[in-house]
Order: sequence, then structure tokens, then C-alpha cells
Amino acid sequence: MIRTALARSTAAASAASRSTVASLRMKHTLPKLPYDYNALEPAISAQIMEIHHSKHHNTYVNNLNAAEETLSNALAKNDVKGTIASQSAIKFNGGGHVNHSLFWLNLAPEKEGGGKLVDGQLKAAIEKQFGGLDELKKKVNAQALAIQGSGWAWLGYDPSTKSLDIVTTKDQDPLLSHVPLVGIDMWEHSYYLQHQNNKAAYLENVWKVVNWKTAEERMKQAN
Repeated sequence: MIRTALARSTAAASAASRSTVASLRMKHTLPKLPYDYNALEPAISAQIMEIHHSKHHNTYVNNLNAAEETLSNALAKNDVKGTIASQSAIKFNGGGHVNHSLFWLNLAPEKEGGGKLVDGQLKAAIEKQFGGLDELKKKVNAQALAIQGSGWAWLGYDPSTKSLDIVTTKDQDPLLSHVPLVGIDMWEHSYYLQHQNNKAAYLENVWKVVNWKTAEERMKQAN
């Protein structure tokens, strides 16, 4: 009887501890943009930026918080099925949050250097592997336009091989195999209000505001 009571007490304490940890979990928040919604015009319209950031990204944040709350509750109850069921929502919305948080920093107004690749480690690597920035753009664009449905096109850096690679991911899957240097959102909400179904026009414009300075900093940090 004493052992049974002790086991129940321990289990209850453990559950209470997990519940307390869950209640103290920090909520994810929508990151503030380092520029105004209209700062990337005419490459990306203020309307698209506002909707993309305040609506779409914010939805991923809210849904991620809800999914993690569901997971915490399932873990507190030792609910294996509930734990498993929450994984897809965490993957999708977590990926959406991670990808968009990177995407905003991938961009910079043209007057602040957006679109300009200056001399440095990244430029040298691009010239060595792709023959120059224009050739890189062509290759990234080709893979981006080949994405079926929605997804992301990435310029990634592999620290193990010291090389750059062009990678695409489906839906909101984040780039996990490489350090993401530049990511291009190929979901319709990124371009449709401005370019309708002309994805090529969107890509032509987004390159004009790519923040190559941030991309190079990420590459340096990876080495």
C-alpha cells in the first residue's frame, strides 16, 4: 500500500511538473520588420508586404503556439496519440515561422544596398561555383519555377564541403541540410497580388532587394 501510494504521488508530482513547464513555455511572437512595408517598392509592393507579414506569418506564429500547447498537454497526460497527432502542425507552422523569419532578413531596400553583391567571401564563392551572380540567378530561378505547388528556393551553404548549393523545399519545410543564406518564398501569397501567375516577374524583382550582406554574414558564421 505504501509503495502504491508513493508511486501515485510520484506520478502526480511528475505530471504537475510537466504541466508547470508547459504553462511557463515562452510563446513565439511575430518578429518586427527592420524596414517599413513600403520600403521594398517597387520590387515588392507595400500591400503584399503588409498582408504577407501581418496576416500569413502571424497565422503561422499563432498556429505554432496552439500546436505546441496541444503537444504540452498531451505530454502531461502521457497521451501518445495526441503527441503524435500534434507533430504535423508543429512541422508546418514551425517551418512557416522559421522560413519567414529568415525571409524578412533576406531582404533590404535598394537604397540600403538591397540587390548589391559586393566583393567578399560569398561573391568569390558564387563566381567560382556558378560563374557569377547572373548565372546563379538563372539556376535558382529555374529550380524555383520547377517547384510543384508551393515551397521555397534556397541558396544554402554546406560547411562540411565548403560549397554553395541550390536547394528547394516543399510547402513550409525549412532548409535543414544546409545553412540557409538566401531563401525565396514561392507561395502565391508572396507575389500574386502584384504579378498574378507570372512567377518569373516576381523572381526578377525579388533579386533586386536581396540582402547579400546578411547572406555573407551567415556564411561567415557557419565557418
